[in-house]
Amino acid sequence: MVSLEPLPPNRRTQLFDNAPMFANLKPEERHPLAEICIERRYAAGEHLFHEGQPCDGMHIIAEGRVKIIKTSPSGREITLAVDGPASSIAEVPLFDGGPYPASAVAMSDCVVLLLRKDDFHRFCHSHPEVPLKILAVVGRRLRHLVALVESVTFGSVRQRLARHLLQTREEIHSDRFTLKLTHEELAFQLGTVREVVSRNLSRFQNEGMLRAERGLIEILDAKAMEAEAGSEY
Repeated sequence: MVSLEPLPPNRRTQLFDNAPMFANLKPEERHPLAEICIERRYAAGEHLFHEGQPCDGMHIIAEGRVKIIKTSPSGREITLAVDGPASSIAEVPLFDGGPYPASAVAMSDCVVLLLRKDDFHRFCHSHPEVPLKILAVVGRRLRHLVALVESVTFGSVRQRLARHLLQTREEIHSDRFTLKLTHEELAFQLGTVREVVSRNLSRFQNEGMLRAERGLIEILDAKAMEAEAGSEY
């Protein structure tokens, strides 16, 4: 359970200091933004916002985990990301004025700081360098989404799973890592079903490419995995 007490001011500033979205900002730029945020709480399973809904602002997760999903007209869901503390959500609508392009659902009880669009715009008028610094980070995230679309669109499930594992390895610079997604969530993201993900992980393990145990992955043969992914890393 998340605490019912409001976040103390030092927790807010610490959160913004650790948030990748604000890594390019100076402390004197980050901390005032933390102060003007609105604190919101969500129960597990509750939507922070729905796809197509007008954008209130950028959300920064303080406690808990949130998944970002896209839903097809037939009701099929694809998980785009699973985010935890210090992660930010819905940056693009903050700049383009459009609606939320996807939905956000609390996976556990969550505490979230909302940086309202109007407050952010006023702050940017008096700090004109801030939006360019944040857009540099937004650009990197968009590149990640393009890679995600590519991984879902091209290649077999086995190839897409290998690419996902290699990308995670690259992001944390380690052959050992914990999967942030359950097999079902990973299946949604790769455009398949849980059983196929589990079966291919077992095959990778049987072929000596990796060791998998209770969500912990260790890449044992990166070259073989790269060959399986069909991409250069």
